[in-house]
Amino acid sequence: MRLLKGTLLALALMTTAAAQSPEPPIGDTRLTVHTLLREDIFAGFLDNDAERVGRAERNIALLLEQRPSERANLLAWKAGIDLHKAVRAHETGKTGDFTKYFQGARDGFAAAAKASTGRDGVAPITGGSYAVFADRLPQEHRAAAWSDAYDSYALLWKAQAAQVDKMPVHFQGELLAGMAQSAQRTGRTEEAAQFVDRMLTLLVDTPFEKTARQWKADPATAAASNLTCKNCHSPGRLSAKLTALSK
Repeated sequence: MRLLKGTLLALALMTTAAAQSPEPPIGDTRLTVHTLLREDIFAGFLDNDAERVGRAERNIALLLEQRPSERANLLAWKAGIDLHKAVRAHETGKTGDFTKYFQGARDGFAAAAKASTGRDGVAPITGGSYAVFADRLPQEHRAAAWSDAYDSYALLWKAQAAQVDKMPVHFQGELLAGMAQSAQRTGRTEEAAQFVDRMLTLLVDTPFEKTARQWKADPATAAASNLTCKNCHSPGRLSAKLTALSK
């Protein structure tokens, strides 16, 4: 499994508000499904923009028809949308909607994990989605959500550990931070500390270093902190990709 360029960066949900995006050219096969979908999905995650999430859902349906080889990735993105909807339903007291969407998210991530094609983004989408939303779920679901986040990041780590020091800074940071945070949330205190130390070694003079130092100085605050998604990845935006392709 390779770490998909644009997938971990696609999970940089806390970096900037979701900028306005052009209409995704769904038929353009030069663009990955991640590039086509993520900004509309993030508009929902960050701004609760139902219109753009609706567009993402419609485009997922189209892409499932047009690019069946990307089925796993598309199911994972749809599951992420359902997870966000579940969180919103929980926070607004809509118990029935929460149950429906949360089960949809769980089933979607499970189906994505089992699919045999188009699965290079499944682990980071799953891990990143749970890392962002686990603490906003009802208390009884948080431990399982963090466990799934850890399992997903662990798959990425297994595939990428040998070359992590050669990755771009934002890929290093999001992978190491995901491992550190999900390990901490699942009771793997020593492992979490080891990944924080790796961040301090590899990510000197980056936005990740400051937060890692805060964790190192006061581990007790880690449960209320978020290590991931500390810098913006403008080159991955749809508009930037379209500009580059037009040259």
